[in-house]
Amino acid sequence: MIDRLDHFVLTVADLRRTLDFYVRGLGMTEEVFGEGRRALRFGGQKINLHPADGEPILPRAASPGPGTGDFCLIADRPLVEVERHLREQGFAIEIGPVDRTGATGPIRSIYLRDPDGNLVEVAEYL
Repeated sequence: MIDRLDHFVLTVADLRRTLDFYVRGLGMTEEVFGEGRRALRFGGQKINLHPADGEPILPRAASPGPGTGDFCLIADRPLVEVERHLREQGFAIEIGPVDRTGATGPIRSIYLRDPDGNLVEVAEYL
C-alpha cells in the first residue's frame, strides 16, 4: 500500500546552520514554500524544516525537538567521493565506512551529525 517516502520533518534549533550543513555538505537544494517555510530537496524527496522556536506547524509529532532524528540517505555517487567532499567542507565523519543492511540489500555507510545532533547516515548499495 505504500510506495515511497515523500518527505519527513526535522525540528531545528538554528535554521541557517541546518541549511548550510545539508546544502553545502550534502548537496541538497533549499526550497521556500507556503508562507516562507523552508525545506531541503534531494532526488524526488524533501526534508521540511520546522524551527524549534517558531510557531508550531500543525499537525506535528507528539514530542518534536532538535536532535531526535536518525535516518539514512543513499548517495548518488561513490561513498568515497561523498566522504572526501564532507571532509573538505569541514564536516566530521563520526563512524565509517562500515557495512550495514539497507532497505533493499547490503550497503556501506558513513555516519555524521548535523548541527542539531541528528544522526545522518549516508550510504551506497554494494
